[in-house]
Amino acid sequence: MKKRLVQILGFLISSLGWVFVLCTMAMDYWRITQLGGQGGSFIIRVAWYWSNLWKDCFTDSTAVTNCRDFPVLWTVTPFVQGVRGLLMCGLTFGFFAVVLCFLGMECTFIGGADKSKDKMVFAGAVFHVAGSVADVAGYCLYINRVARTTFAASVGPGVLRYDLGPPIFLGLVGCFFILLGAMFYAVTVFRVICPESKVLYANQGGTYMVPRSRGQTYTGYYGPSLQYGSYLGSGSSSSKISKLSQTTPTKISERDAFV
Repeated sequence: MKKRLVQILGFLISSLGWVFVLCTMAMDYWRITQLGGQGGSFIIRVAWYWSNLWKDCFTDSTAVTNCRDFPVLWTVTPFVQGVRGLLMCGLTFGFFAVVLCFLGMECTFIGGADKSKDKMVFAGAVFHVAGSVADVAGYCLYINRVARTTFAASVGPGVLRYDLGPPIFLGLVGCFFILLGAMFYAVTVFRVICPESKVLYANQGGTYMVPRSRGQTYTGYYGPSLQYGSYLGSGSSSSKISKLSQTTPTKISERDAFV
């Protein structure tokens, strides 16, 4: 029951994170700057320049917006093209991650046996992490480009100093949710995928046990009367028992007994 609740929580958090990232692809005001707006006259003139991944726009004080769509695919500004590619790559990873985790969750009755379902959940968590890293790289690339112009000592004529808009922060929060959900998934199946090694000893007539390694288990009995051992392989249906070397007392000749 506890495993189910953790997986459901991870599914909700990671799905919410992907919704945030997907929304940022269509949102405006990735970067924005304001011109004018200073007092001193009865008419305050102000204008906003803003951009997203698809267009550059200008909004004046009368709320009239004029936009210029970015040109065809191969003539887009390189850093914008890179951000688009990273975000779309991350969303692709996220799609496969959501499907794998949904099929592998314990509360769903599809996906096969428990062992295969746990592997699917673990694979989905890996896809979540990969997609989140790709998205973070895209956002960081955009932030770096804006920050380089904003904090530059001098810029050329006509170059504006932009500020970061809400979609950047929403996307970073979404990436954090994705990583948190992937962590919840991994916690529920990590012990099953990578079991701990345990060695048990007993002094007298006990058992020495080593956990399964590469599909094999060795069990041997030792003590004062150790005579037999058994080797069990996962691929064999029956165990082979081999008798260990056993020393037998030699017969003492009559001449040696007399001496």
